[in-house]
Amino acid sequence: MSLTLLDWRRRVAALYRHVRDASTPVAGWTLWRDGRAELLRTHPDSPLRSDQPLPTYAHYDPQLRFELPLLPAPPERWEAATATDGMVPFERIGRVEPPGLGRLDVWWLESYGGGVFIPLRDGTSGHTTYGGGRYLVDTVKGADLGGAEGSLVIDFNFAYNPSCAYDPAWACPLAPPGNVLATAIDAGELAP
Repeated sequence: MSLTLLDWRRRVAALYRHVRDASTPVAGWTLWRDGRAELLRTHPDSPLRSDQPLPTYAHYDPQLRFELPLLPAPPERWEAATATDGMVPFERIGRVEPPGLGRLDVWWLESYGGGVFIPLRDGTSGHTTYGGGRYLVDTVKGADLGGAEGSLVIDFNFAYNPSCAYDPAWACPLAPPGNVLATAIDAGELAP
C-alpha cells in the first residue's frame, strides 16, 4: 500500500460524489466515463498497462438505472481469495431485484472499515465484457451511486471491470452464484 493508492481511492470517491451531484444520470455517467479514463491513463496505481488501450463503454441506457430497496435474504458468508489480502470475508446483508433482470446479492465486507459490495456476472461475461464479471457497487473504493434510506441506486451503465481484468498481478473478488444473471446486460465498461 502507498500514498498513491490512497490518492487513487480519494479520486474515485470524489468522482462518484460529482456523479451523484450531476444534473442528470447521463451527465453523471459522462463525468464518470471520462474521469475513469483519465485515472486509468495517468494515475501511477492504474491497473491499465501502458501498452493497453483505454476501455470502451456501451451507450448509456436509461432503462438500466434503478433505485431499489434492500430486500431481506438469509445470512450467508462468502470468502474471496486475493493475492494481497488473503481470504476476504463478506456477509450477505440482503438482495436487490432489478425489474426483469433477476436478483443480486448485496454483500458487506467484514474486514476493517466494511463496505457494500455488489459484483455482477451476466450473459455478456466472456463475450463483450470481462469473463470474470464486473462491479456495480464497491463502497470501500468509493464506487457508490447513492440511494435513499434503505435503498441503493443500481445503474448497470456504471458496471466496471475489476483491476484483475487489466493486470494479472491483481486478484479480485469475482461474482459468487447469487450475483450471476443469465440475461445479457449490454451496458457499462466492455471487455479490455
